[in-house]
Amino acid sequence: MTMSVRFWGVRGSVASPGPDTARVGGNTSCVEVTVGASRLVLDAGTGLRRLGNELLKQGSVDLTLLLSHVHWDHIQGLPFFAPLYCPGTRVHVVSGANGTPTREVLRRQMSAPTFPVDLSDVPAALSYLEVRDRQRFVVGDAEVTAVRANHPDGVYAYRIEHRGQAIVYATDTEHYRCVDPRLAALARDADLLIYDAQYLPTEYAGEGGMSRVGWGHSTWEAAVELAKAAGVGRLALFHHDPSRTDDAVAAIEAEARSHFAGTLAAREGETLTLGATEAARAA
Repeated sequence: MTMSVRFWGVRGSVASPGPDTARVGGNTSCVEVTVGASRLVLDAGTGLRRLGNELLKQGSVDLTLLLSHVHWDHIQGLPFFAPLYCPGTRVHVVSGANGTPTREVLRRQMSAPTFPVDLSDVPAALSYLEVRDRQRFVVGDAEVTAVRANHPDGVYAYRIEHRGQAIVYATDTEHYRCVDPRLAALARDADLLIYDAQYLPTEYAGEGGMSRVGWGHSTWEAAVELAKAAGVGRLALFHHDPSRTDDAVAAIEAEARSHFAGTLAAREGETLTLGATEAARAA
């Protein structure tokens, strides 16, 4: 049984549609992972809207939503997730503790006067699980591990495993002067690492402008260092800066690939199949 990954939103901070971002995509974080009959969705950014429209074509919807955190760009797609308004839809929301119950955080963005439909009034069935640091749990055919990472207001990275295949999703996390040992352990020998690479190293350091140190995001350079230290198969650069053009993302991808051959820039609509990757690596 293979694991499949599809990117529905790959931008960070704010959606950025337009001609300069059309090839990479302008929607914020949303990644779909399928393992057999199980569907897991990583974050509910604006990319969730298109995913919802696609799922409605396939029949009833039952999925687990793994939230890295609840900053706006990671939850703003939920009010526009069409299956939410269909009886029979089941959404299991998983998140790390952030001081306020996740159900209340999501309800606040879907309440008057900022949204016309209250979350408590939607016909879909929603359940909630708040996980602890390093907690392991089962979602259908997959085993999931959550690890706290480094971002203002808290953030969690996830490892999704099935029969020796593994995906790690670590967005909105800031690197340290050394490779983050917690993320290196989480990503050890993973087939795919999806990692925040919002800033250039020069932007992060504040060369020629404001410093981004402490903002909770990382760089392609730190992504490559983590990928090498963890021994991952492929690295997907993620959470692209909203001002980054398609050509600029491609240039970062090429530079990173010269240091780690398995690098790609995450792009909306792209699908990766881990079973095929594992077979190629074994060959």
